[in-house]
Amino acid sequence: MAKFIVEPHFRLQEWVAEEKGYFRDQGLDYEFRELIRSTAGQHHNKGGRGAFQSIEEGREANVSCACHWTVNVAASNGHAKLYSDVYSVAPSGIYVSASSKVRTPADLAGVPISVGFQSGSHYSTIQALEAYMPASDINLVFEDGMLFSRMERLIDGRSEACALFSGPYYLAEQLGFRKIIDTTFMIAAMIRGTPEPEDVRRYFAALRLAQRDIDLRPERYTHYYKNEFPDRFHTMMDTRRWGPGERIVFEPYSKEVFEESFGWIADHQIFAEGGMGSGDYDRATISFAAN
Repeated sequence: MAKFIVEPHFRLQEWVAEEKGYFRDQGLDYEFRELIRSTAGQHHNKGGRGAFQSIEEGREANVSCACHWTVNVAASNGHAKLYSDVYSVAPSGIYVSASSKVRTPADLAGVPISVGFQSGSHYSTIQALEAYMPASDINLVFEDGMLFSRMERLIDGRSEACALFSGPYYLAEQLGFRKIIDTTFMIAAMIRGTPEPEDVRRYFAALRLAQRDIDLRPERYTHYYKNEFPDRFHTMMDTRRWGPGERIVFEPYSKEVFEESFGWIADHQIFAEGGMGSGDYDRATISFAAN
């Protein structure tokens, strides 16, 4: 039987569980693969597009994750199964330089905002700003790539505004970039292939222990962010000042949440006509909750 593949994803939990031996203690026969830093972030940016496309083309881990909007549609199209027993919440925001004239969300009208195409930053930026301006004034830029590419362009002064989460969110804050609006969003887990249900339960049992440790003493674990950051940023990072980032919530991603999210995506026409899939919660999701 093939080993269960564990892949960290811009967050702390997998790193903590790996180094504290929680996967092993749960009896998981696994292989740990770091595929963010080692591929310059391109593992989740295949073809230079976005999170949905990386799922469509195939990821390697048995359990992966992305913003819940993208996983919702990917699962509705049969590219994965949304794992409905947990979800997580990622602090996120839109940042500008300290010298920017942008001071309020309304000031972002017409300003190019760098986001990832059909990724969490895409949806969450619209969701946050539509209370301040019509859709025609929300100027999203997709060419800057995924998370670390966007962060780099902001730091180098090549982006006016940028949506960031996880470690890049904290680095921008540390370096004095101004957060204009919070865009915190939900992340969903997804299952690739047909892993053993007991292995999935072992995996999340280990992450639950890691989450407890992070909740209790976050300052002990924020140094793990460096494991995925490009080397050029290491000397400027003071992870002692950073927060715990994405938090896993061990509660169901319910049918009601699924259907409301699916409807929001459809209303905003983020996918081409006919590209949304079935929207059928029972067909798109899977649960391995112990009886």
